[in-house]
Amino acid sequence: MCPKRVLAATVLIPAVLMMASPAAAWPFGGKKEAAAPAAAPAPAAQAPVQPAAARTPAPTKATPAQRAEARRYEPLAAAAFWGREVELDPRDVEASIALSQSLRTMGRFQDAADTIQAALIVDPGNLNALLEISRAWIGMNQGFYAIDPARKAAALAPRDWRPVGLLAVAYEQAQRDDEALAAHRQAVALAPDEPGALSNYAMFQAARGDLAGAEGLLRRAVASPRATARIRQNLALVVGLQGRLPEAERLARQDLPPEMVASNLAWLKAALAQGSPAPASGRSYQSITGGGGR
Repeated sequence: MCPKRVLAATVLIPAVLMMASPAAAWPFGGKKEAAAPAAAPAPAAQAPVQPAAARTPAPTKATPAQRAEARRYEPLAAAAFWGREVELDPRDVEASIALSQSLRTMGRFQDAADTIQAALIVDPGNLNALLEISRAWIGMNQGFYAIDPARKAAALAPRDWRPVGLLAVAYEQAQRDDEALAAHRQAVALAPDEPGALSNYAMFQAARGDLAGAEGLLRRAVASPRATARIRQNLALVVGLQGRLPEAERLARQDLPPEMVASNLAWLKAALAQGSPAPASGRSYQSITGGGGR
């Protein structure tokens, strides 16, 4: 969707005009029969007050309808919109979370982390803010720093698979595999049909050589209508690493342009030639071509 510019209405402040005092009545003209008392001097007329220059009122925060529309913007336009909202009200946690999400989508993970850290000072127990800062640290491959906020989020929402799933990936990046495995299993137990939980667990298994087990989990994930392109490309990677390149190519072409398909196939062929049975560091197929983490 094309970005839409939000236009601030300009309100003109009406100038207040002060009316001049009415002029004193002049005596009726004509022949005077006798001397009349001198008329009181007319008061000096006051000059009208000039209207004040039109002033633009201070900008106001977006309406709920405008905010709802902004959530459909592409990342660059969304970052501009939410950045303005945060500038108007630095304590607006909702706007800070949305700005952080936009920055993270553009790969600006450090800026995303800085933005959401400021929001957590305002509201340290905000679940969505804790999830967002965990994602930002994971995006920087600094999972160790995502562990604490992910744990806090899990304590706030013990039946929500998302903080546990983030905690699992954070443990992976911190090279704490036993804890990562337990967290992955817990996330899948909490949400057996959630594509994200299944895909994360699958890539954990693939990174440790269990390509068949990873494929089974990924096929469950891609069967969901909520499966993303990244999850489908994770399946393409796992299929390709098992030597089934034509099938991997068909899967890749569902979501990727030809030049990226060619790049990914070249990587797969090189990995197979070197006898590499698993993706390095558990990275997803998209991350190999610059798409980021899982």
